[in-house]
Amino acid sequence: MAENIRAKISVLPHKPGIYLMRDRFGTVIYVGKARDLRKRVSQYFQSSRRLGWDLKFNALVDAIYDLDFHVVRSEPEALLLESKLIKEFHPRYNVSFRDDKRFLMLKVNFNDPIPRFSLTRLKQDDGARYFGPFPSSSALRSTLALVRRQFHLRGCRPLTPTERDYKHCLYAHLKYCTAPCIANVTRDQYLEQVRAACDFLEGQCEEMQEHLGEEMKKAAAAQEYERAADLRDLLADLQRTTKKVNHFERVPYSLPLALDPARDLVELGAALGLPGPPQRIEGFDISNISGTFKVASLVSFRNGRPDRSNYRRFKIKTVEGQDDFASVAEVVRRRYTRVLNECGVASGGPNQVSGTGPSSVPNSALRTPHSALPDLILIDGGKGQLNAACAELEKLGLAHLPIIGLAKEFEEIYLPGKKEPLRLSHESGALKLLQRVRDESHRLANTYNAELRLRKISESILDEFPNLGDRRKVALLKKFGSVQRIRLAPVERIAEVPGFGGKAAAELKAFLVARQ
Repeated sequence: MAENIRAKISVLPHKPGIYLMRDRFGTVIYVGKARDLRKRVSQYFQSSRRLGWDLKFNALVDAIYDLDFHVVRSEPEALLLESKLIKEFHPRYNVSFRDDKRFLMLKVNFNDPIPRFSLTRLKQDDGARYFGPFPSSSALRSTLALVRRQFHLRGCRPLTPTERDYKHCLYAHLKYCTAPCIANVTRDQYLEQVRAACDFLEGQCEEMQEHLGEEMKKAAAAQEYERAADLRDLLADLQRTTKKVNHFERVPYSLPLALDPARDLVELGAALGLPGPPQRIEGFDISNISGTFKVASLVSFRNGRPDRSNYRRFKIKTVEGQDDFASVAEVVRRRYTRVLNECGVASGGPNQVSGTGPSSVPNSALRTPHSALPDLILIDGGKGQLNAACAELEKLGLAHLPIIGLAKEFEEIYLPGKKEPLRLSHESGALKLLQRVRDESHRLANTYNAELRLRKISESILDEFPNLGDRRKVALLKKFGSVQRIRLAPVERIAEVPGFGGKAAAELKAFLVARQ
């Protein structure tokens, strides 16, 4: 075991959390969760267990160079964060959660004629109220059944159930539902039931837990052991579902994404001859397929960490065909023209920069709370892309900004005015930091390109369906996200989209299935 790993394990707490294994290039190769971090991680390096490992596990352990960890409050939180990180880093030794699988959520839309709670894995901007995600799907389904019985809510599928649906409704015949479909209660009265259920799901469930606990004890005292066991399981499911957890919309800032970000920044500043460590780095990349769907990405790193609030995506507007040099020039021009405008420089502000030649205005003079020039610009590419970007910066009077190009094949660093590229050791923290910026900009650009391609494919297929206007097409894609999800959805769910009825939904379903 390497000394740095031994030192990390010695400070691991006996608490739940997640751990990230890294190779010698700083790449995340495995993400795991643990109920006890110290015990779980130390098992990887116990020689007595090695004979029982398969080839894949041996290869993983041999590749581990360093590890990071993050402590959470409970095992369910560890599971949620593990899923988030696997989707973020795509570690090559992980299999679970690498696809689009997401945890279940509960959804209720108060704008529906008769709102109902339903299960979903995709959160949309549709005005509905969402609860979750929940780590345990079985506990959630059990709790949802309890909620429907306790608050007398409907469980039927139609968007607007009618008297005809009521005749065949099991919920109504079992007296679980107050039957708003036949005006047994008014819509306002039913909405009060739904709001009470929402309060319950937000954790206001102490009274019900006490009631279930008392019923369980009574059943056990009466030697009704099967009923007591059922109540015990229901109480456990309820507690698991309503327990407060963090949902980790973003990777926690406290989780290290580099072995030593501060050291890497100091090393990078020295290698490039900068006045100091580049605290803010902006990276650019271009993505296109044979000249189509041309897009660009801008990622920002602050203090060696991704600064996602300052990420930007661009559609290339002025370049014809496949021309990476011109595309780089366009996106650099658009980005820093806007920055200067926001600083009040290009519009004739007090710190105006000349449009020709290098600027004499110091970098600090251009900074504002909302917009600032970076300490270093990274272009994904070689000398050609770098020269195109430098030409645009010079036109804007920003030739003083440090800028480099990073060519992927040999990881060569190109600097303005230098014929020979700079080559850093592959063990260098400075190079690994540049690789992280470059890889993140590459990921963002490719994701945007794929999103546009999928949107175009989806729109072109839906355009072939007769009498489908733009409004209904947008409503379909907003609800389901893709044509594939529409194809897999039941007719009843398609009929829930505004502007669709049962007949139109069935025709669209048949049309999409035929076009598989």
